[in-house]
Amino acid sequence: MAGAKPEKPPLDIVHQDAILAETIRKEQRRQKLYTEFSINPYKKLPVIADKPMTRNTQEIVKEDSAFIKSIHMAHLEPTKKYNHPQTESQEIGWISTPLIISDRSDRRLNFSRRSSDITK
Repeated sequence: MAGAKPEKPPLDIVHQDAILAETIRKEQRRQKLYTEFSINPYKKLPVIADKPMTRNTQEIVKEDSAFIKSIHMAHLEPTKKYNHPQTESQEIGWISTPLIISDRSDRRLNFSRRSSDITK
């Protein structure tokens, strides 16, 4: 057949090893080592009580104000967390304040139902 592609020869072990070595080098170049770990404030933690007959021998732990602040920030609405929308779908409704103050007595913008001699 004239339109068929020529078949590639199968890769031998040397080529497969070179491909694997290059892949590992690329992964190690982008790898970042994390040494500080903390609890994810966006995930709810299960609250488990102690057993009823155990004594509380644990020392009193002081509150970490930065952690509490991050938990409170995680539970805020996106408009209070960020200055501008983070995704395309957040752009719809991001600015929810009305452009003008609603005045019910202004007849130019308020078209409420009225009755007249014709409609009666």
